[in-house]
Amino acid sequence: MPTDAPETPAGSAGIRQVRPKTEGWKQAKGPDGRPLLQFASPKRGKPPAHLADLAPEEWKAKAEELGIPPFRLKQVARHYFTRWTSDPAEMTDLPVDGREELVAGLLPPLLTEVRRLETDRGDTIKFLWKLHDGALVESVLMRYPGRITLCVSSQAGCGMNCPFCATGQAGLTRNMSAAEILAQVVEANRVIASGALHGKRADDGSPERVSNIVFMGMGEPLANYARLMRAVRTMAAPAPNGLGMSARNITVSTVGLVPAIRKLADEHVPVTFALSLHAPDDGLRDELIPVNSRWKVDEALDAAREYFEKTGRRVSIEYALIKDMNDHGWRADLLAEKLNARGRGWVHVNPIPLNPTPGSIWTASEVEVQHEFVRRLSDAGIPTTIRDTRGKEIDGACGQLVATEDDEAAAARA
Repeated sequence: MPTDAPETPAGSAGIRQVRPKTEGWKQAKGPDGRPLLQFASPKRGKPPAHLADLAPEEWKAKAEELGIPPFRLKQVARHYFTRWTSDPAEMTDLPVDGREELVAGLLPPLLTEVRRLETDRGDTIKFLWKLHDGALVESVLMRYPGRITLCVSSQAGCGMNCPFCATGQAGLTRNMSAAEILAQVVEANRVIASGALHGKRADDGSPERVSNIVFMGMGEPLANYARLMRAVRTMAAPAPNGLGMSARNITVSTVGLVPAIRKLADEHVPVTFALSLHAPDDGLRDELIPVNSRWKVDEALDAAREYFEKTGRRVSIEYALIKDMNDHGWRADLLAEKLNARGRGWVHVNPIPLNPTPGSIWTASEVEVQHEFVRRLSDAGIPTTIRDTRGKEIDGACGQLVATEDDEAAAARA
């Protein structure tokens, strides 16, 4: 539903406009000179086959293949998804004879913890994980009042090539398997139960666990669609088939892969959907978000509105506020106009002061500019909340997740 609003304001000659450009690295470009987009995962060795890669309806065939009763797989799944263990010694309900071999075959190790960094007085933990092939990914665990959120990675690296995002600078190493995605949650639950993150027990005496998932770690989730949905369905499945989480507490973000947004709307899984927009005008967004060369702002917003119409779930618009680049008052007005043109009550905007990457001259908007941006949206009737980001001190905030040379050296020793 495109509007007739101009994408540059009248009388804007005096407005300072910084253009996006890469700093300290060379942006990969195709033969046409445009930023290169990687949608296909590079071919690498497959991760070990894992029980969490299978849908419950596939368990019977797997049990027949192994020559065991199907209920044995349910027992193993219950230990993994509800007790967060893959240690056969703790699975005393399984026969001793062949127990270790069975568990090793169904629950092979997927993540090796390389390092763990804490900040916010222990309320935020960033994990660096090494995958089976040496690829590195990160996840961030955060305690908020009334909830524990895990920011998970869906790819090692990212192929969307956004110049202001540290993850995008590394390019795409490969897609993660559903089991590798889920393993981040299982490991986080195990860490909480062991006492980290000021771990304590819930009112019913059970250990605390991750309550909310945000797919805002490394990678573009919708570019790894099938494995993303396998992981999401397992997160939302009741025990012993999954983690027993609420789908409404799972947020899937994207930079705007329009066909996949429409596909997600038809899944009948009521996850929260977030569109990382960062600019309401194509002129700037083409430079900030290279995928905008495929699907423009209005196309992405139309797909987001369709998601709301089909699911009834309010959409989140993520907007990194970058000083003198995308934080102008006229851009707030244009964003409000485009959102209101698609109706009222369907969207919520989350401005995020930019989390700078090491060596970058880009920085967050001034506080008064942030407040003015929010005021303009709010006055136009758009619910708007500046997001409280965590983990900036340990490079664990939005857009900061990337494997450094130091990380790679640590991983080589792990």
